[in-house]
Amino acid sequence: MLKVILRKKIGHRVLNGHPWIFSNEIDLMDDQIEGGDIADVYTSEGKFVGRGYVNPRSTITVRLLTRQREEAIDAAFFHRRISRAWDYRRRLGYVENCRLIFGEADDMPQLIIDKFNDHFVIQTLALGIDRWKPAIVAALEDIFRPKGIYERNDVPVRELEGLPQQKGFLTEPFDPKIRITENGLQFNVDLDKGQKTGYFLDQQDNRRAIRHIVKDADVLGAFCYTGTFEIHAAHYGARSVLGLDISASAVQQATENAAINGLQDICSFREINAFDALKQWSREDRRWDVVMLDPPSFAKTRDNVEKAISGYKEINLRGMKLVKPGGFLVTSSCTNLVQPGLFLDIIDMAARDARRRIRQVEFRAQSADHPIIRGLENTNYLKFLIVQVE
Repeated sequence: MLKVILRKKIGHRVLNGHPWIFSNEIDLMDDQIEGGDIADVYTSEGKFVGRGYVNPRSTITVRLLTRQREEAIDAAFFHRRISRAWDYRRRLGYVENCRLIFGEADDMPQLIIDKFNDHFVIQTLALGIDRWKPAIVAALEDIFRPKGIYERNDVPVRELEGLPQQKGFLTEPFDPKIRITENGLQFNVDLDKGQKTGYFLDQQDNRRAIRHIVKDADVLGAFCYTGTFEIHAAHYGARSVLGLDISASAVQQATENAAINGLQDICSFREINAFDALKQWSREDRRWDVVMLDPPSFAKTRDNVEKAISGYKEINLRGMKLVKPGGFLVTSSCTNLVQPGLFLDIIDMAARDARRRIRQVEFRAQSADHPIIRGLENTNYLKFLIVQVE
């Protein structure tokens, strides 16, 4: 087996369970190692640390798959891991739509698999896991007998691993425009052209959390994408719902989703820059009973964290100004570099600047099919907050 030897004086992060090993933590590495190879990792004293895949050209040089010396990395390994992940989701009740594999949280770094009923979407975001794509597809076919599997590897992060961006069918071709059911509602999902893997499953539990506050309310939803929160609001008894998104195709899909649920008379959607609308309408003193904000990530790197903080503060300040006294703000952040404590601090700053008093109703993370592992910051990425604004 190929070997990687760690330096003497490194932190305890890897030994305490973190699966990433950076290039500056490595002392020696077998000359024969090529990108994508599996290697054993040892401490400088010769203690076995784990086994994982290697990419010498990546800053994250090794990503560990197992800590068990006797566990081989082969096709059977991936079958076992996927079966174990499926058992976990089923036990929690995620049997129709779920994130089946959530990378490091399921001990398969840089692998994402989303299950949309009988269809699956795969992302292999590092060279080492990309090499095992055929074994992963074979395991999914054996365990689930799916109607189809689609690859959404059209993401820039793959280029850091020396991989091309690509997407397409991993089984026989099928219509990538499918329909799923969530919380009793139906939504059209475009596995080929939709954002990420086609649909944001991480908010599926949070969308139920608004059911009490939206009843008989006039609701504004900014950054609505395909209207999932807005259609849930209408379903739960909102008097009127207006969704905003800058994407014409997203607005079209949101309108279609409202119609297939018979909620087109309650929901309307506008193609507009939500940042500009929030700013303008707060100046005009327009008000809603509930304002919902679900923006995209504001920071991909640590260099942009300060800009992200400023952006989140600005949109939440504007959002609060649009809430009637006693109404509710529903706000989210999917930027993992803005951790939960910092996000709450940002909301407090926005409230002070808006001269509004807020009362926390709920604070949640992503749904449990995206498990959080303490110490793995990238698994604790979604913040979902409901506050009453006075």
